[in-house]
Amino acid sequence: MSDLEVAPSEAVCEAAPAPGPRADLHPARVVPLGGVRGVSVERVLPQRDLPTVGAWCFLDHFGSLAPAEELPPDIDPHPHIGLQTVTWPFDGRIRHRDSLGSDVEIEPGQLNLMTSGRGIAHSEYTVPGAPAGHGLQLWIALPGDRTGIDPHFEQHRELPVFDLPGLRATVLIGTLGGVTSPAVAYTPIVGADLTLEPGATVGLPLDPGFEHAVLVLSGELVAGGVTVTPGPLLYLGSGRESLELTAETGAHAVLIGGEPFAEDLVMWWNFVARSHDEIEAARTAWERHDTSRFGDVPGHLPEQRIPAPPLPNLRLRPRKRRITG
Repeated sequence: MSDLEVAPSEAVCEAAPAPGPRADLHPARVVPLGGVRGVSVERVLPQRDLPTVGAWCFLDHFGSLAPAEELPPDIDPHPHIGLQTVTWPFDGRIRHRDSLGSDVEIEPGQLNLMTSGRGIAHSEYTVPGAPAGHGLQLWIALPGDRTGIDPHFEQHRELPVFDLPGLRATVLIGTLGGVTSPAVAYTPIVGADLTLEPGATVGLPLDPGFEHAVLVLSGELVAGGVTVTPGPLLYLGSGRESLELTAETGAHAVLIGGEPFAEDLVMWWNFVARSHDEIEAARTAWERHDTSRFGDVPGHLPEQRIPAPPLPNLRLRPRKRRITG
């Protein structure tokens, strides 16, 4: 996946202490991804006041705004550093290819997890004849001692499920209610797809040391006493041992969470780093076609590589988290 904004804004995500329980709604931002179809997505992370939730630092909901027959844009080879990309489709099929030689199709109910480490390049194309695409694309920031690891890719066709009466929670990564995903995580984290039956009221167990957020994808959900409909991200803070969820007519949502990230992050374009200099070095390597850092993606011509946008005229500066206890 890629951040295809022509002039991506800087985002330095400063470490912050856990703020305790809260319930704040953060609106989605409509971001045009361009291409011949002019598709847009709803982006709920990063937020100006909330750049991260645990190690989760980016969340796009694609296919929620387009007409039912419209597909998301094909994304040509582009680079990543310092993060894991998570692709979780609800409809459609996506072909993933990367500089490691991976070439797979992902379908609804399957998880693609790509760990960029020091550097990787990949592409994502819709599969001809597949239904219109709809799903989530997320990034997880790697901790500082893991940013230089070798890149790797994994696909999980079956994921474990945590069940309660009226609730089915597919655990994408991390642990929920004692159920642990096989996806490799480098920080204490959780991501889960939640489906609630009509009339359900459940108490979802949470790790009180984590901060959490919920994004409703369809239906209406009352979470922690707040009514949430599709669009905004509900930030729940930390210190909760459980979360009461009620869905009178049923709902589909995603839960993300993790230990508050203890490091400052610089995010720009498709890079997650710790400084302006790291970002600049990665951009230079990509623009110079340095295959020792960003290998070629098989099946693509060199001219298909997405060029990096120009860096801002000023050095990237911190963007403080404004949510406190």
